Amino acid sequence: MSSWLVTGGAGYIGAHVVRVLAREGMRPVVLDNLASGFAKFVPEGIPFVKGDIRDTELVTNTLIDFDCVGVIHIAGFKYAGVSVQRPLKTYSNNVTGTASVLQAMYTAGVVNFVFSSSASVYGTPEVEIVTEDAALHPESPYGETKLIGEWLVDDLLRSRPGFRGVSLRYFNVVGSGTDEVYDASPHNLFPKVIEALLAGQTPIINGVDYPTPDGTCVRDYVHVQDLAHSHVIAAQALLDGRELLPAYNLGSGDGLSVRQIMDAFATQTGIAFTPEVAPRRPGDPARIVADGTAAARDLDWQMRHTVDQMVASAWSARQAAA
Repeated sequence: MSSWLVTGGAGYIGAHVVRVLAREGMRPVVLDNLASGFAKFVPEGIPFVKGDIRDTELVTNTLIDFDCVGVIHIAGFKYAGVSVQRPLKTYSNNVTGTASVLQAMYTAGVVNFVFSSSASVYGTPEVEIVTEDAALHPESPYGETKLIGEWLVDDLLRSRPGFRGVSLRYFNVVGSGTDEVYDASPHNLFPKVIEALLAGQTPIINGVDYPTPDGTCVRDYVHVQDLAHSHVIAAQALLDGRELLPAYNLGSGDGLSVRQIMDAFATQTGIAFTPEVAPRRPGDPARIVADGTAAARDLDWQMRHTVDQMVASAWSARQAAA
């Protein structure tokens, strides 16, 4: 019986995708080097291959050994800010790694590819609601490598008969669909707030004088379970031969402010706090939100979770891991 390979399947997002694939009977196989993932995030009974996506022979053999019909490629170096200090590492993981996976697919005869891209390919958009046809101007090595990954997919769509691929772009992934998996990133807002609260410290807001309703930055926060669902719908669509756009935004369409996130944390955790106000961070735009209309039409994309549910699920998962 055929399988789907999930690169980075022991990570925060990948582990959620793995669970949805398993629930849909699509037999996930995980490949992860555990640089930022955790073996404990992989459900019992799911095949797990520890290794690097840049090991093309290993990826090829995994695809063949497990009779894979497609790849959901999530593995990568995902920290935009850190990528500015470590551009070579970022390019090696994200460009060389993606090319390696695609080469392995070619050798193994696998033709379906879902690419976990990023809304960072837009850079700082000139519009408040970003659609798929907005200008692509990445402003970090991370964003650049994601755009190059999309180029690779597009080039193969043009040059390789039978190859089918789609890129999914999104900003801030939050929450949890299970207490078994949590966001362990030291760079994302939710875990930073959670770790501060667990340590008895006060979370920080960078800038409260932006031209937004409450003065704090507005960003696109999407629940990881909703995101995982649309990754799997995309995989099913490729397998079924349905026509898809080259790329989709998985976006909220309206966004949430940092102040709204803080208020929800105070409510859902029962910990009363007044966030510490720090200066603006250089380069932080007031508002960036992605439009998810096309994905709603083609990939069953919906914002199924409120901000309170996002926060409560993230808090619950992190406490379960404590």
